[in-house]
Amino acid sequence: MTALPSLKQLRYLVAVSDQLNFTRAAESCFVTQSTLSAGLKELEKALGTQLVERDKQTVLMTPIGLTSVKQARAILAAAQDLVEGAYRATQPMTGLLRLGVIPTIAPFLLPQYLQLLRERYPNLHLALREDLTENLLSRLEGGQLDFALIALPYDTANMIVKPLFDDKLWIVGRKGDPQVKARVVHVTASLTDRLLLLEEGHCLRDHALYACGVSTLRSTEGVEATSLLTLVQMIESGLGIGLIPEMAVKCGLTDSPTLVSRPMAKPCPKRTIALVARRSTTRLADFKALAEVVHSVRASDVRV
Repeated sequence: MTALPSLKQLRYLVAVSDQLNFTRAAESCFVTQSTLSAGLKELEKALGTQLVERDKQTVLMTPIGLTSVKQARAILAAAQDLVEGAYRATQPMTGLLRLGVIPTIAPFLLPQYLQLLRERYPNLHLALREDLTENLLSRLEGGQLDFALIALPYDTANMIVKPLFDDKLWIVGRKGDPQVKARVVHVTASLTDRLLLLEEGHCLRDHALYACGVSTLRSTEGVEATSLLTLVQMIESGLGIGLIPEMAVKCGLTDSPTLVSRPMAKPCPKRTIALVARRSTTRLADFKALAEVVHSVRASDVRV
């Protein structure tokens, strides 16, 4: 029978892939470099293929090495879920829970959310990571996160998805701008031509484009914001108009004597806030409990 890789060997492989340096990889695994190198060689021997190219100056992953790293992350995550699942069966919502949140949700939903979590689950230690959706889902699949709060629509294949609530998009512009004169704003070609967006990677960018029925913008190409705060500042400077989530509007992000925030005409463009987990998770009780807390902190009621 062929010897199976050990979890320790898989950790060594993932560490080398992350660091691309044997010394740093060994330090991250709390072993000597010789121990890590020996473990990696044993893994390569067991698999019958080279996973890492190394010389005195560089460390590179081979194509099969890159594939193996992805599988190793999934195996390590499943093993972690197994251990934590056994513990959580008797101690739900206690200990460490790693939650990812996208930047267009975190500042507006988390303040009351975290307060309520502390009140309900005082023995829960929540570790937060703010990042783009793609990066959060990658960390979720790799076992570096337990759950993530994201905005739909987004490709969540192979994930457990719990839609929580809808978050409408409002149009924001300078006072006196003809695009925000009406109390309810319709999507028009002239509006789309002046629309400012977040940079590539932010799902809100795609949601805004979808709301306008276009796949790209040429008129404002090259004028992009790295955050919602920057986007609002660009609007305030008169560079254009923008679609801003209702939760951000109600939290005061657009409160300014020079700005006007208007709802969009029906069917209102919106995004759906959702909690996601990998399918192999054994923390379903925690998943449901977190979802219930978010339900009780509806975006429409949040005020920072």
